[in-house]
Amino acid sequence: MKITAVHGDITRQQVDAIVNAANNAMRGGGGVDGAIHAGGGPAILADCVRRFPDGLATGDAGWTTAGELPARWVIHVVGPNRRAGQTDRGLLLSCYSRALEVADELGASTVAFPLVSAGVYGWPKDDAIAAPLEVLRSASTEVEEARLVAYDAATYDLIRGAL
Repeated sequence: MKITAVHGDITRQQVDAIVNAANNAMRGGGGVDGAIHAGGGPAILADCVRRFPDGLATGDAGWTTAGELPARWVIHVVGPNRRAGQTDRGLLLSCYSRALEVADELGASTVAFPLVSAGVYGWPKDDAIAAPLEVLRSASTEVEEARLVAYDAATYDLIRGAL
């Protein structure tokens, strides 16, 4: 699998699937989650309500339509909220491995990932970069390209350095 760093807006990525850093409720939120719901329109929320009536567990993944986004699907993952005491790194790793499993189920060959839990959930940036690289480099998957998308230049530079 080819792993690339991208400086830009995840909602603008021309890929089969984009990964959303969602919350347990699966009803939209802030940060990446808010941007994806805003960009994709009401179809994403409607699909979340239908497919995840009880939300989604931390570390798990599920998919919905991408609505008006250029991608076909949104793969929602719920990362650990370090600020709320969720410090199990295994949950963060699980987000990436489960997202790849869902991508394989969908037949997605290109997937764009944010840095899960790196924003308001307070995961340290260096490990928020190391964790996906660890999973992506060792994964057995049909995904051909995984993009790590950084909204800001400083984070992009850190990802590029880690690659």
